Amino acid sequence: MTPTVSTVVWETNLPGVKLRGRGKVRDIYDLGDRLLIVASDRLSAFDVVLPTPIPDKGKVLTQLSVFWFETLREVVAHHVLSTTDFRGELEPYEEQLRGRTMLVRKTEPLPIECVVRGYLSGSGWKDYKATGAVCGIPLPAGLRESEKLPAPIFTPSTKAQSGHDENISFEEAAARVGRAVAEKVRDISLEIYRRATELAAARGILIADTKFEFGLVPSSAPGTCGGELIWIDEALTPDSSRFWPADGYAPGRGQPSFDKQYVRDYLERIGWGKTPPGPELPAEVVAGTSGKYREAYRRLTGRELF
Repeated sequence: MTPTVSTVVWETNLPGVKLRGRGKVRDIYDLGDRLLIVASDRLSAFDVVLPTPIPDKGKVLTQLSVFWFETLREVVAHHVLSTTDFRGELEPYEEQLRGRTMLVRKTEPLPIECVVRGYLSGSGWKDYKATGAVCGIPLPAGLRESEKLPAPIFTPSTKAQSGHDENISFEEAAARVGRAVAEKVRDISLEIYRRATELAAARGILIADTKFEFGLVPSSAPGTCGGELIWIDEALTPDSSRFWPADGYAPGRGQPSFDKQYVRDYLERIGWGKTPPGPELPAEVVAGTSGKYREAYRRLTGRELF
């Protein structure tokens, strides 16, 4: 298959289609009973959107999400209706939308992030060094950075509209969404992670940790939800997960990863203060980052972007 020609979409422009909002990466349009989610090539680092786009990043996020949604649909239903339906008001914008768009069901998103950790890294490593636990879950003494945990753990967090999400205990998550729902998303998240890590490991990638979002499908009665819980947002992408190459894995240090590592390393090296505005990225950092995103997609799916 011929590889995709690199393209860049910084911000979509769909006159006549109702814009619901722009996130750090995604542009969301309201189509009445459905939403249109378009993944741009914007990149954020340290919670700041940088001025330099990463070619094809949005396509990787969308197409990899769809791959996982479909691969793991037996675990839980997902929100994707189509990735190619550009009829009606969307038809004039097909070139902007192709390969980076999901037409999805509307839901009432749960107000928590569902994080699963299989290895000790990131904020979990910092938490462990300080307390011997991660999100209140005690762990054995003497674990090293990046070490595989005895078993994956569910460590929910808040969903911050700006700035950092904050880790919370399972009890606090249950207080926010109800115990029955919290237990259900915990069990689903752990099962998705278990199946995904098996597939990824067979293809040379370790999934150190990842986060999921879930929503309730609204019922026809105003102000109520029908109760069906579905998987929403994105699924096991380099933006929502920590992917490590298995062949270079060695606990006791940080690991190379298939995500923004080139960008983070560059920003640390130049001493940027991690406050807006972000600096422009040099061509080699852009190319390296884009290549890592595409490599993760190829390894996990066995195919090229379109």
